[in-house]
Amino acid sequence: MVEDEYLIALEIEHRLRDAGFEVTGIAVTADEAISMAGSDRPDLAIMDIRLAGRKDGVHAAIELFTKLGVRSIYASAHADAKTRERGSAASPLGWLQKPYSAEAVIKLIKQHLG
Repeated sequence: MVEDEYLIALEIEHRLRDAGFEVTGIAVTADEAISMAGSDRPDLAIMDIRLAGRKDGVHAAIELFTKLGVRSIYASAHADAKTRERGSAASPLGWLQKPYSAEAVIKLIKQHLG
């Protein structure tokens, strides 16, 4: 999970674990997400767009996809047409508009992981 809002990250992590998913970790920057994914090899990433640091979530998602084959679910309040166009280069599994429910995340993950 890549989310720089601590409370949101903890809540979603807790709900995902309760639903039976393994959460490999929480990254707060794009660089941290790329590093974690390189070592943990997650099935997918839940990716906020606006992150701490110089790079945004779209940058991280594209790098995860092109270098590691990891696809993302974008979860952000910033999903305008220009951002979606940039984000499409990462072949996203979906987009969730903040505020979103844990149930919406779980449903989308189940659609793609079975």
